[in-house]
Amino acid sequence: MTTQTHGFQTEVQQLLQLMIHSLYSNRDIFLRELISNAADAADKLRFKALENADLYEGDGDLKVRIKADKDKGTLTISDNGIGMTESEIVEHLGTIAKSGTKAFFQSLSGDAAKDSQLIGQFGVGFYSAFIVADTVEVHSRAAGAKEGVMWRSKGEGTFETGPSDKTSRGTDIVLFLKDDDKDFLESYKLEQVIHTYSDHIGVPVELYKEGKEEGEDGGFAPVNQGTALWTKSKSEVSDEEYVSFYQHLSHDFGEPLTWSHNKVEGKHEYTSLLYIPKNAPWDLYQRERQHGLKLYVKRVFIMDDAEVFLPQYLRFVKGLVDSADLPLNVSREILQDSKLTQSMKGAISKRILSMLEKLAKDKPEDYAGFWKNFGAVLKEGPAEDFANREAIAGLLRFNSTHHDDTEHLVSLDEYLERMPEGQDKIYYVVADSFNAARFSPHLEVLRKKGFEVLLLSERIDDWMMSHLTEYKGKPFASATRGELDIEATDEEKEAEKAIEGVLAKVKDSLGDKVSEVRFTHRLTDSPACVVTDEHGMSSQMAKLLASVGQAAPEVKYIFELNPEHPVVKSLDGREGENFEDAVALLFEQALLAERGSLEDPSGFVKRLNKLMLQGL
Repeated sequence: MTTQTHGFQTEVQQLLQLMIHSLYSNRDIFLRELISNAADAADKLRFKALENADLYEGDGDLKVRIKADKDKGTLTISDNGIGMTESEIVEHLGTIAKSGTKAFFQSLSGDAAKDSQLIGQFGVGFYSAFIVADTVEVHSRAAGAKEGVMWRSKGEGTFETGPSDKTSRGTDIVLFLKDDDKDFLESYKLEQVIHTYSDHIGVPVELYKEGKEEGEDGGFAPVNQGTALWTKSKSEVSDEEYVSFYQHLSHDFGEPLTWSHNKVEGKHEYTSLLYIPKNAPWDLYQRERQHGLKLYVKRVFIMDDAEVFLPQYLRFVKGLVDSADLPLNVSREILQDSKLTQSMKGAISKRILSMLEKLAKDKPEDYAGFWKNFGAVLKEGPAEDFANREAIAGLLRFNSTHHDDTEHLVSLDEYLERMPEGQDKIYYVVADSFNAARFSPHLEVLRKKGFEVLLLSERIDDWMMSHLTEYKGKPFASATRGELDIEATDEEKEAEKAIEGVLAKVKDSLGDKVSEVRFTHRLTDSPACVVTDEHGMSSQMAKLLASVGQAAPEVKYIFELNPEHPVVKSLDGREGENFEDAVALLFEQALLAERGSLEDPSGFVKRLNKLMLQGL
């Protein structure tokens, strides 16, 4: 093996600069990240040794060791875990093999505090070494390999690889500390950081201490508790330890919103530790993004991101599950086909929803923050998780006509509490924006009757509502689909009768542009509107399909006329081109209110100008 110089991947160079400048105020995290990586290397060796015990090379006593050398100004973090080959060291320490990297950099704001959260979530803990070191050297020998490999860099544009004289299995990371960071050579400082961030690590973390008396030999002594946190009873674990473990799991520098530690016994035995994050990861909507829980079997690490235990709509949850029933050689394929894992997934889903219900009840301000970050993801739930559809619906939050702004959100329970006598449905409208929903002509009669309407304007909303049929026995009813089943008054019936001949003429004029023309009493101020059939495709659903590249059938609207409106009444006396222009304008106005655009805007403008000239 010869010494070679390699160029860092462009994204690595960008990341190094961001780390050094954004994270310096939180320097301690470099040690947490490097200890975490070392513990993961031990976990991976333990897992691979299940099939090949020779990988232990006669030493199954896995540990992490930390040693400071004040004379050389170096701090060394060592493990006797899985180790790396030359190709692995180049791949792991020279590139970011992660899809969506470009989107990650685009999501950075330039605010160091905010960006530090994103950097942590990106899971690039090794590079945090350059926060405190101006040179980093790595010596590693992979389990079962004959030779070691060296990696060295100043964190600028290049790194070197070459042979290493390391003979023991595992990895040594040597940090040549910057002058301002020599406090990390002090035992008291290292102990403090280890206790703060790494007490929960299941592998012993040992610190080298000099002999107290002259001539007395030094040695390594354990610092952390070395017991997997989730194996303890809840009464034995402090809030600080739960928070620290969350940071270890998620690489998030902040605190979680809430967590649940639960041991299940009986037919199935497993322990789960689940966290709801405070901040959304930058890649929450990346389709390639891995999500899931860390999986352990009988305390042996099996895999990261075991997605089978979490439905997609709960992909923001962090945590782990430790099963006593699964085999140690379990694979992703076995997990997918296992009735046991499906049962565990159902139970874990219910637990997470219960956590969110409790958060919403006990800490509504925290839940409001959760909804802002993760609400759009939770909206995927009704379609994906039929069994928990009502529980998910109870967690949804909406704008509504009860408030005139976007800040105030209402729950379905609050909506039901306010329903006046005579209202037996939950009304909603879906539009392209909050204002488009708020000022929709479809709401006019509902406002007049004092019925609250949910105002939905996110792209996913129409699809979500197609899977929500009722809540606590009250059916949902779209203000823009079908008929509202609101009984017409005698005056309204008389108004219809007076111009009943208009309907056929309007249908003849519009032809196949509409599926039907009828009178409506959903309008009070507007002359006309368009609606879709109860089971037809809405405008918003068609736009949603188009946005993901799917062809949507043409939406054929029902054209509804307000028989009490003066403009509609005036149609009864119009003929010829005058009638055609008036009908076209009414229809285009209704389309504009519904869709926000027209296929022939110039024709609409010409007709409008013509009408204005007549008025002048």
